[in-house]
Amino acid sequence: MSDVATSEGLEWATARGMGALAEKMGIEFTEFSVERSVGTMPVEGNTQPVGLLHGGAYVVLGESLGSMAANLHAGPGRLAVGVDINATHTRSATSGIVTGVCTPIHLGRSIAVHEIVVTDDQGRRCSTIRITNMIKDAPTAR
Repeated sequence: MSDVATSEGLEWATARGMGALAEKMGIEFTEFSVERSVGTMPVEGNTQPVGLLHGGAYVVLGESLGSMAANLHAGPGRLAVGVDINATHTRSATSGIVTGVCTPIHLGRSIAVHEIVVTDDQGRRCSTIRITNMIKDAPTAR
């Protein structure tokens, strides 16, 4: 993947915005293209009562990366919307940041499927998320 593809993808993602929830959770994209997207999220502020990163926080990071990547793939005049998401949590992060790496499993005209692997500061896998997005024509302005 070229630096140009990554910088253009980051510019596109920044212009579009991640949405209020992702911003509240401190999610930041560090790499963004159709082939690979990377984002980080702090553990602090996103924990459950016992101090572990909340399972739903992993899913928000995964959906933010996967949905945005599917929308970049969809292109102008098209819209990707999530229709299925699942996550398997295999380790608990308790501090630092987690990093999600999103790669496509399938990029079609009407469906995009992505896998997001979330790791802790030590590079240990904490969660694996799969999201399926339906791609359709964007609604026209009224």
